[in-house]
Amino acid sequence: MDKYFEELPIAITVCDTEGNILDMNTRSADVNSHGNKIIGNNLFDCHPERAAKILRDLLDNQKTNAYTIEKNGVKKLIYQVPWYSEGVFGGLIEFSIELPPEMPHFIRQPKQ
Repeated sequence: MDKYFEELPIAITVCDTEGNILDMNTRSADVNSHGNKIIGNNLFDCHPERAAKILRDLLDNQKTNAYTIEKNGVKKLIYQVPWYSEGVFGGLIEFSIELPPEMPHFIRQPKQ
């Protein structure tokens, strides 16, 4: 993982077009049960059927998926997005970002 992403306070996990885990930053390794040892494993082996179906759709159709979760009182934004190398689809990157309990929301209007 690029040095710029190692100390970010977000978890970043990268997989290829078949769901094989290619890389993860330190935060991702810390929050996953087996840490860096899961690099090389397949996402479909560690997700329940419902989640695996969503992941398959994201990979097959090069789609983006975003949602929030809460676990042990910690809210997170999960953002799964396709990545490309020289215009060729390479797989997905998942960003898992902890959110503050109360987060302001602003609606910005374009200047007239």
